[in-house]
Amino acid sequence: MVKKKYKAIVYIILSAFSFAFMFAFVRMAGDLPTVQKTFFRNFVALFFAIGVLKKDHIKFRIEGKKNNAVIFIRAFAGTLGMLGNFYAIDHLVLSDASMLNKMSPFFVIIFSFIFLKERLTLFQILTVLFAFIGSLFIIKPSFQNVDFFPALVGFLGGMGAGLAYTCVRYLGQHGVNGAIIVAYFSGFSCLFTLPFLIFDFHTMSVTQILCLLGAGAAAAGGQFSITAAYTHAPAREISVYDYSQLIFTTILGYFFFGDIPDSWSFVGYAVIIAMAVLVFLYNNVWHKEET
Repeated sequence: MVKKKYKAIVYIILSAFSFAFMFAFVRMAGDLPTVQKTFFRNFVALFFAIGVLKKDHIKFRIEGKKNNAVIFIRAFAGTLGMLGNFYAIDHLVLSDASMLNKMSPFFVIIFSFIFLKERLTLFQILTVLFAFIGSLFIIKPSFQNVDFFPALVGFLGGMGAGLAYTCVRYLGQHGVNGAIIVAYFSGFSCLFTLPFLIFDFHTMSVTQILCLLGAGAAAAGGQFSITAAYTHAPAREISVYDYSQLIFTTILGYFFFGDIPDSWSFVGYAVIIAMAVLVFLYNNVWHKEET
C-alpha cells in the first residue's frame, strides 16, 4: 500500500511537470481559437493512447452500464474543463491560469463525497471554503477587471476537471484500464470540437503546428501520469503534490512570456496551497490511523 502511494506521488509530480509544458505550448501557439487548440491537443493524445492500447494488446472494451455512463461523464466534463482552461491560458498570466485549474483537487473532494460517498469532514469543508476564497484573490471579481471573465472561465474549467478526475477515480476502482480512459476522453473531445473546428478553422503556420504537437505530446504524458496517480491512491492522499505545477508554470511563464503575477494573485496562491497542505496533513499525519 505504501509503495503504491509513493508511485502515485511520482506520477502526479510528473503529471504537473508535463501539464506545465502543455500550458506553455498552448500559449506559444498564439492567436488560434480555443476549440482549435483543444482539438489538436487531444488529437495527438489520442494517437498516444491508441499506441499504448496496441502495444499492450488491450482491447477497447468497457464492461458494465455504470462504467460506460461514468466514462462518458468523465469525457464530457474533461472536455468542458479543458476548453475553460485553454481559454484562461490565452487570456491570463500563465501561473494564474494554472492555479485556477488546480482548484480541481478541491472539487475532487466535493464530488467524491457526492458521487463516491467518500467521507467528508468539517475540516475538509472549511479547507474547500478557504480555497475558494483564495481563488477569489486570483479572479479578483470586478466589472472593471478585464481579466474577470477569463478568470471565471478558468475557475469553471477547474470544476470540470475536478468532476473528470472523480470519474477517473471511480473507473480505476472498477477495473477500467488507464489507457482506455485516456483514449475515450481524447476521442470524445476530438468529436465534440470537430464541428466547431470545421466552421471556424484558422490556417496555422509551421511554428503553430509544432507548438500544438508539443502541447499534445506533453498533455498525453500528463494525462497518463495523472490517470495512473488517481488509480494508485485516493485523491486525499496525493492531491497536494499536484501543486508543484505552480512552480513549473511560474518559471516557464516568466522565462518564455515575461509573466509576473500581481501581489493579490500571490496571496491567492498562498491561501490555496496552504489549504492543500492542511488537507494533506489532516489525512496523512493528524488522522493517519482513521484514514
